[in-house]
Amino acid sequence: MKILAIDQGTTNTKAVLLDRTGAILARASAPLTTDYPHPGWAEQSASALWASVQQVIADLAPHGVPDGIAIANQRETLVAWDRTTGQPICPAPIWQCRRTAEASARLIAEGHDPQVVAATGLGINPLFPAGKLAWILQNVPVARGLLAEGRLCAGTVDAWLLWNLTGVFATDHSNASRTQLFDTRSLSFSPDLAALFGADIACLPQPLPSDSRFGQTLAGVTALPAGVPVLAMMGDSHAALYGHGVRTPGTVKATYGTGSSLMTLTPGRVASAHGLSGTVAWTDRHGTSHALEGNITVSAQAVAFMGNLLGLTSAAEVSALAETVPDTGGVVFVPALAGLGAPHWDDAARGTVTGMTHGTTRAHLARAAVEAVAHQIADVFAAMEADAGALAGLSADGGASGNAFLLQRQADFIGKEVRQSPVEEVGALGVAAMAFTHFGISLPLGGEGRTFAPQAPAAQDRALWAAALRKARA
Repeated sequence: MKILAIDQGTTNTKAVLLDRTGAILARASAPLTTDYPHPGWAEQSASALWASVQQVIADLAPHGVPDGIAIANQRETLVAWDRTTGQPICPAPIWQCRRTAEASARLIAEGHDPQVVAATGLGINPLFPAGKLAWILQNVPVARGLLAEGRLCAGTVDAWLLWNLTGVFATDHSNASRTQLFDTRSLSFSPDLAALFGADIACLPQPLPSDSRFGQTLAGVTALPAGVPVLAMMGDSHAALYGHGVRTPGTVKATYGTGSSLMTLTPGRVASAHGLSGTVAWTDRHGTSHALEGNITVSAQAVAFMGNLLGLTSAAEVSALAETVPDTGGVVFVPALAGLGAPHWDDAARGTVTGMTHGTTRAHLARAAVEAVAHQIADVFAAMEADAGALAGLSADGGASGNAFLLQRQADFIGKEVRQSPVEEVGALGVAAMAFTHFGISLPLGGEGRTFAPQAPAAQDRALWAAALRKARA
């Protein structure tokens, strides 16, 4: 019994083949690029996203035909395509894209935010696809004509991949809940929300539980034969929470990727009072699980950005340089390169480096970049505790979670234990675990990784960060 888990991310698409014990039999990866055609814009080729999935499937084809497919995906990225031709009608605005910042600010100024939060759990923000769909309808010449003809399809990345794999136009509840067009009370897309944003639900996919049997592979579209079922779909952050084995409130997971997502389960629908989002974690045969989430726009990407400025070619080189000094020398880097996400939600914030003196070295800048990741996570963690009460600790996953120096500083900054996932592909593991439930198989999850306990006092570091944050927001 084998499941092929696809983890379609921003910087690459990964695939892993797992057996019923959770053992990874094979891995594959394909890189992706993001374009920034205008200030604040960020977009990817939807065709390239699909081609990367075809590539990783082909790379794993020699290992045999899986019994099912599971999909985890980057969220809040919107793909629009022609139902008849199957071709995208424009580049896909990704989750980092801020092209709808003015429209979002206008809706907030008009007093619509409470209505949207009450229905979706999400404050109005360019992060979410609702405004992106409105932008496409207003700015892509063919969009409204296709909508009128019933030919326009618009969905998150899971829907785009499912369409290409199976010909089925559907999404799961976790991804739908991130569109800001989905009423999490009724678990359905809302015409009222669509009208508010200037969008239309007629072009949206059918929302289904995360453990649905979504469809079967078509012949000739990938290296797989026809008939392989797609048995689970979740947004990548939700899949990571599931992959950590979290099923009850009290533990936070943090994914250290291009951006970061912190998520913790809640007893029911929650409206945050501290800059977080309420969301559907997943739905399955046991019902709907809800969560609080905080999204950070530029997380581990901040280290790569600083590395480029310093002439370093990898995050590992940046971290190694950072560890050559005992502290940042008072230097603070606020990586508001696309504004600030949770819990601040400030599109006007800009990246800043403060505290430099004649004694500042490249190593201080490198350390400030690594610590910026941990500072942002700590801000969201504090907001979660303000909303949900004391939390037991943090479970870390994602590419940058392999950095022991980063996780030690994280433990210092939050004053709680940080547990490193023993498996880098925890999102893929999570969505595969959900797929295996179709066969009555329960994968072992939440295995023991390295634990980092707080070691150094962090009050001064956190105070310097707070001061630098105020300057970045000014």
